[in-house]
Order: sequence, then structure tokens, then C-alpha cells
Amino acid sequence: MTDHDAAHDAVRVLVVDDQRVVREGLLMLLGLIDGLEVVGAAGDGEEALAMVEVADPDVVLMDLHMPRLDGVEATRRLARSHPHLPVVVLTTYTDDQRVFSALQAGARGYLTKDAGAAEIEAAIASAARGKAHLDPDVQRRLLDMLKAGTSFGVPSGAGAATARSAGLAAPDGLTRREVDVVQHIAAGHSNAEIAAALFVSEATVKTHVNHVFAKTGVRDRAQLVGYAFRTGLAASHPDGGAR
Repeated sequence: MTDHDAAHDAVRVLVVDDQRVVREGLLMLLGLIDGLEVVGAAGDGEEALAMVEVADPDVVLMDLHMPRLDGVEATRRLARSHPHLPVVVLTTYTDDQRVFSALQAGARGYLTKDAGAAEIEAAIASAARGKAHLDPDVQRRLLDMLKAGTSFGVPSGAGAATARSAGLAAPDGLTRREVDVVQHIAAGHSNAEIAAALFVSEATVKTHVNHVFAKTGVRDRAQLVGYAFRTGLAASHPDGGAR
């Protein structure tokens, strides 16, 4: 492979952080990783939105707390204007509200700033391949939160459940079985656990999941969790998953 080919195949990264010392540290760190190319650095969300148009990154590495436009709103706007551009959050904040807000806005990854180079590299590579990547502690706490039925600033789960029990249509034309699958995923269940709970094969569950992705427009299970909260489906998740 020629140097030109290698550069062409590198994952292009835009770094967004309001602290200059952090930006420069990330630029230095990412510059040492084979397969990554830093194409720009922005100091806030407004600057990031403008630089995306010029730098054409493959992945945006986004801080959350920034002046003018914070990382959550910047991520939300990018999800609308550039739906195929993944955002990986890299922040000092790990509270549940910020985690959920970032994922709900469309972030494909969530890391804390104590993450090592290998984990940052893995998160960027996963996002570039269309996969989600969460800090292990954040993922554990998010699943605990979902299993507890916690809701953050989303439509009332009780109201949504009442509407469904009254026979109203599920969102986005989901079938009753597809709603069941969404609820199980929101509860943190694997395909195998869902199959056991619904008395179907794993292949059938995968088919339902693919149909759900197509109908809702989400790209992975992490985004589907955010969708389940927004629509109130998660608040009435089934308790009978496999144990």
C-alpha cells in the first residue's frame, strides 16, 4: 500500500473541546495512532458544525460542556444535518442525565477523559464502522438505569402504556411483537434472552430487530434504547426476560 492509499484509508477525526490543553493533548495522542488522521480541532459546538462542512471528518470526538453550543446540542444538530457522521463523546461527565442526553441526541460512543489511547482508538474505529462503543462503567450504569425503569425528560411511560393498552397504534407502525422486542432491548436483554422470553428462535428475534431498525431509523441497539425512552416504550419493559 502506498502512502497515499494509507492516508486515504485513515479514519478522519475532528476533535471538539473548549480546553486548549485538552485539544492539543488529543491532537498529539491521535496523531501517534496508525489509521487515524486528525483533520481539525474546534473549541465549541458552533465551530464544530462549521468545521464539519470543510474538514469532512469520518468521526467527531466531542466534549459536552462548552460555551456557545454544548456537545449535546451540537450532536443533535449533526444527527439531523449529517445523519451518517458518528459522534463519540469524550467528557469528564458521567452522571446519568448527561449520558442519556448525549445518547438520545445521537452519540454513537461515550467515553470519559480517563480513557486510555487504546480505548479511544477502539471507540473511534467502532464508530467509523457504524458500531456503538460505551465506556464499560457507563454501559453498566445505563443498563441498571434501564432495568430500574428510570426515565429522563421523556414522554410518560405510564401514559404511553395506557395508550397502547387502549388499542392505539404503536409508534412508527411497530407491531405488538416488535414493541415487545424493543422493550426487551431497553431492559438490556440479549437476543438469546429475548428469544427465550418470547418463545421464538434467535433468528426470528434478529428479523424483528432488523424490522425495528428499518421502521424507526435507528442504526444500532444504543440508539434504539434512546428511542425506547423517547416514545415511552422503555418505561413498561417486560419483567419476564430470561434469567
